[in-house]
Amino acid sequence: MSVLKEKYKKEVAPYLKEKFGYKNVMEIPKVEKIVLNMGVGEAIGNSKILEHAVNDMMLIGGQKPVVTKAKKSIAGFKLREGMPIGCKVTLRGERAYEFLNRLVNVALARVRDFSGVNPRSFDGRGNFAMGLKEQIVFPEINYDKIDKIRGFDVIITTTAKTDEEARELLKSLGMPFAEA
Repeated sequence: MSVLKEKYKKEVAPYLKEKFGYKNVMEIPKVEKIVLNMGVGEAIGNSKILEHAVNDMMLIGGQKPVVTKAKKSIAGFKLREGMPIGCKVTLRGERAYEFLNRLVNVALARVRDFSGVNPRSFDGRGNFAMGLKEQIVFPEINYDKIDKIRGFDVIITTTAKTDEEARELLKSLGMPFAEA
């Protein structure tokens, strides 16, 4: 079992149950899934670029990503419906907690001029979204082997009903929120 999942079971879940006064253990919010999404607009002209993005995403997420395709044709971008334009990985269970541990303890510490993640990046239903400007903050990515620095989105879906509950859950798991 990952270190963060153990911390959740032993410390975070009892703390949240007491703080919000849950009667049932199933009410306690937990991390449901984490989605990593990388849009690669340059893939329209060169399909090799998408392969590099898929390899980077595979190293970061620990599983093979799904290639996302365009839903609509946009003539201004020379984009046709069905063209591959990105990739995404959905992490659940053990892998989600493992990734969250690496994100909080390793990757965010390596971000330049980091002052905490935006505490207002919740969607109103207990889900948190953030973007990373470069994939090289993860130690799995070899700096010498990347072709281009790319950013990607990290969406953390929780079972929390409100943003306050989700914020408390992520803060308890070690997410470094900036002071609002």
